[in-house]
Amino acid sequence: MKLLRDMLDKLHPLFDKGGKFEKLYPVYEAADTFLYAPGAVTRGLTHIRDALDLKRMMSMVVMALVPCVLMALWNTGYQANLAITGLEAVGAAPKLDWHHDLHTWLGLGHDPQNLWDNIVYGALFFFPVYIVTLAAGGTAELIFSVIRKHEINEGFLVTSLLFPLTLPPAIPLWQVALGILFGVVIGKEIFGGTGRNFLNPALTGRAFLYFAYAGHMSGDKVWTAVDGFSGATPLGQLAAVQPGQLNVVMDCMQNIATTTGTQSLVWWDAFLGVMPGSMGETSALACILGALVLISTGIGSWRIMAGVCGGALVLSSLLYLIPNPANPMFGIPPWWHFVLGGFAFGTVFMATDPVSASMTETGKWIYGALIGALTIMIRSMNPAFPEGIMLAILFGNVFAPLIDYFVVQANIKRRAIRYGA
Repeated sequence: MKLLRDMLDKLHPLFDKGGKFEKLYPVYEAADTFLYAPGAVTRGLTHIRDALDLKRMMSMVVMALVPCVLMALWNTGYQANLAITGLEAVGAAPKLDWHHDLHTWLGLGHDPQNLWDNIVYGALFFFPVYIVTLAAGGTAELIFSVIRKHEINEGFLVTSLLFPLTLPPAIPLWQVALGILFGVVIGKEIFGGTGRNFLNPALTGRAFLYFAYAGHMSGDKVWTAVDGFSGATPLGQLAAVQPGQLNVVMDCMQNIATTTGTQSLVWWDAFLGVMPGSMGETSALACILGALVLISTGIGSWRIMAGVCGGALVLSSLLYLIPNPANPMFGIPPWWHFVLGGFAFGTVFMATDPVSASMTETGKWIYGALIGALTIMIRSMNPAFPEGIMLAILFGNVFAPLIDYFVVQANIKRRAIRYGA
């Protein structure tokens, strides 16, 4: 480590003011402070000293995302290998591309029961998306840092990992680049960078892709990484139930139509994440493991997570107990909502974004409950958009400053009354 420290110190003059690479100082600073604690010392009479700076905090969030990444690798490969073997079983020829060629060159096959066949094939879809996200978004971060002459924002460490996990596996890479550029520039940098953005950058980029390129972000053909295979997500299957079939709404989960026949899904499979969907959003179990890391380190707000779950539980229970035959989505049991779509992922990693979420303790409960209730409302009352939590969190981000304002004003009035009396 001393050798690395000496090398960085030797390079420092080249990037310092007046050095040959002065304009690229943000790149040097990012590498230096990622490896070692910043050497800057606060001057003045008072300041707060904390062992956990923003860079370390973001690194902990990345660690909390590891279970979701591992699940993304395995499930993406598993769903693809399952589809390939299914197509071959019915005599159809799956359309395979360079992912298959490279996979075969590595000496691997498409056995869905083989751990490495699934992980490596999934990695061939996940890592190109991740690398493009890092390259495009990182370039935007670097350009803004050089122009504004400030450090590279540490928040991009998290944004660059969250964004690929919310995407379908076979999304075109140019759309990935466009989406992350929109999220970083419009969702964050245009407002001044980390700490000043009121929208979650990863969700902003994802929402842009959803509305701009809906054909690659929704439907039955994008969730399994095999060209020529189609199969609905569980929420898509539920949204397709016809009015008047409220009494059999959950039976459709046993007959999910795909190109190779019907598939069934039970609650525990949905909890574990063994189902089609965005690469890193399917597993509630992986999200719970991440939540334990965030809560135990004090980084993620348990109040927001509890608020989201509480808001969703209350509204979904009311809709379930007051059935509406004209809308079969009202018949989804509350315990299913927690394991479908990106609910768990959004609750743990998106809603708790420390920059765009509410800051006050009471406000966190209100903010979380609002997101949970809005998620169920969008899912149940708008069959054209059965997912829901992405838009619900963006709505919550917009309302967060207003929630905090009213909480602070209420506290001021309460104290004025208490001490005035």
